[in-house]
Amino acid sequence: MQTCESATAYVIAALEAKGTATREDFDVPAIVTSVQSVIDSWDFEILEPQSFWRIAASYLRV
Repeated sequence: MQTCESATAYVIAALEAKGTATREDFDVPAIVTSVQSVIDSWDFEILEPQSFWRIAASYLRV
């Protein structure tokens, strides 16, 4: 069963996977909320990677 916590862990893992960014570089709760509202599910793996990164990029902290 997917939960908000597992979705948050998924986002953090995706953001930090390449080693070029950390969770502090992004507004993780906003990404989680936005993705969840787009797909109406906590199973973030169903979202296309391009869509995920488009959403994540909009929450980059500068």
